Amino acid sequence: NWHPTIVEEKCVSCGMCMNCGKKVYEWVDGKPKVVRPNECVVGCSTCANLCQGSAIRFPRVKEIRTLYEQNKIWDAVKKDLIEKGVIPKQGG
Repeated sequence: NWHPTIVEEKCVSCGMCMNCGKKVYEWVDGKPKVVRPNECVVGCSTCANLCQGSAIRFPRVKEIRTLYEQNKIWDAVKKDLIEKGVIPKQGG
């Protein structure tokens, strides 16, 4: 569940988050709102880096890495990359 949350008290309505290429945010009642959280790219935090009020938070990377490990996501991604020929099969 990699997606941003906005700390309302810190938001200064600078609009920098609206630069998101995945359109995660929409401008509602004078402030940004996270409306498409599932569109956020895992690992991206550009909006948080641009935010003038430091109001955007993401899950801690350590928590995400633990979830990836527990759910064997890395194994699945690596298998897919090998099958697509993007990376070579180990030992071959």
